[in-house]
Amino acid sequence: MLEGMQIAFFAVAKLQPSERGESYFAKKTCDLLFKGGGNNLPGFMIGRQLSVVSCMFFVARVTSVKLAEGDDNIFGVSDGLQELFNTGLLGALMLTIVGSIAWQLVASAFPLAFLANPVTYVFLRICLLFEAIGICSGAWVLAGIHATLAGFQRDEVYIGTAEERAMKNMNDDSARLGVGPGRIVPVPAFAHNAPNSLKKLMEDDDTVAEFVLDLSQKDVTEAA
Repeated sequence: MLEGMQIAFFAVAKLQPSERGESYFAKKTCDLLFKGGGNNLPGFMIGRQLSVVSCMFFVARVTSVKLAEGDDNIFGVSDGLQELFNTGLLGALMLTIVGSIAWQLVASAFPLAFLANPVTYVFLRICLLFEAIGICSGAWVLAGIHATLAGFQRDEVYIGTAEERAMKNMNDDSARLGVGPGRIVPVPAFAHNAPNSLKKLMEDDDTVAEFVLDLSQKDVTEAA
C-alpha cells in the first residue's frame, strides 16, 4: 500500500484540483498532501521510508526460518533447499512481488481510484506523524545542500503550474500524432498488428473483423 501511494501521489501532483476526481477521501488526501507549500509530499516520502523499513524488519523476522539442532527439515526437503529457506530470500521475494511491485502497478494504472481509498488517507497521516518525530530530519538538510549545489528548482519554474498550463492550452493533442513506421498509432488502430488470438477471432467472425477494421480506419483518418 505504501509503495503504491507514492506512485499515485506523484501521478496527481501536476494535475489541477478539478482533475483529481470527486471522491471525498481523494480530495481530503490531496488537500493534506499539497498544503503548506507542498512540503507534505516530501515529508510523506520520509515517513513512508520509515514505515517500509519497519515493515521489512517485521516481515524478515516472520519469514526467516531457524531450526533447532536435530529438528527435521521443513516439508522434508533436502539440506540444500533448507539452507535456502534459512536465508529468508523467499520471504524477501514474496514481499517484493506482493507487497511492493503489485501495488505500484495498480497505483500507476488507477491513481485516482487509489486516492479514493480511505486507507490511503489514514496511512498518509501515519507517515506524516513518523516524519514529524524528527528521527530522519537530517534528510532535509542533505536535500537542501544538494539542491543548492546543483541549482535545482521546482518544475513550476520551467513548465508552470497545472492551471497556467491549462490557460496556455498546453495539453497533449493526440490529433497531431502521425501514423506510419516509427510513429504512434492511436488505439485501437492495430488491426494488422493485433494479437494472434484477436486475428483468429477476426478470421472466424466477419462481424468482429468489420468492427475492428472500422475502428482502425476511423482512428487513422482522424489522426491524419
